[in-house]
Amino acid sequence: MRILVSNDDGINAEGLTVLEDIARTLSDDVWVVAPEHEQSGASHSLSLSDPIRLRKIDDRRFAIKGTPTDCVLMAINEIMPEKPDLVLSGVNRGHNIADDVTYSGTVAAAMEGAVCGITSIAVSQAYGFHSHDELSYETTIKHGPKVIKQLARLELGPDCLLNVNFPDCDPDEVAGVEVTRQGKRDSNNFEIEKREDGWQKSYYWFGFRRENSNAIEGTDLWAMKNKFISVTPLHLNLTHVGAIDTVAAALK
Repeated sequence: MRILVSNDDGINAEGLTVLEDIARTLSDDVWVVAPEHEQSGASHSLSLSDPIRLRKIDDRRFAIKGTPTDCVLMAINEIMPEKPDLVLSGVNRGHNIADDVTYSGTVAAAMEGAVCGITSIAVSQAYGFHSHDELSYETTIKHGPKVIKQLARLELGPDCLLNVNFPDCDPDEVAGVEVTRQGKRDSNNFEIEKREDGWQKSYYWFGFRRENSNAIEGTDLWAMKNKFISVTPLHLNLTHVGAIDTVAAALK
């Protein structure tokens, strides 16, 4: 099995090393192609107005000055001698659940793998649900190899990918594995902080408040709150089938 490992936290991220180690429990043919710098929140964006810069670190490890999507495309079309059998993206520093999925560069790298017809899995380690301590990857390190091995065998069909989140708890506290739906937060925790630079000119930081939603059972939010590993199948086709007749009737 040939595996491509990427992320959105950058080539030097601790989580990337964790995922590379997990990948090596599955195969000796592991390639790492990741952004030169952090690309969190890049979603499924492409660098169309800027050149792509490639830095070779060793024979199977490369840094790309671009987005996570750029990395997967470069890996498949330029760097790797043959198409990978599996794309693993992460391990993201923080969960990618509910509304996060649409912003996530980690999920987007797996999306691009799915676009290219490759089994693809996004992997994230949650923190902030049960503790405000420093993020630890120990839960992913302990449970990740078994979970990823089981999921890597699946054939989900075209345009499907898996979004896996490990809960914010000690490895021995994990309640199990739940197959979940993408949740929806019941509050808007987005905030903009206005500041001034040394020339008294305004600038802004985007951020998110730490707020727990009322998680519905069966969702990724509920799984994180209850210390389950969450596995969510996602589909690239965003068509709202139930709205087609309503829209068509409005246009007659």
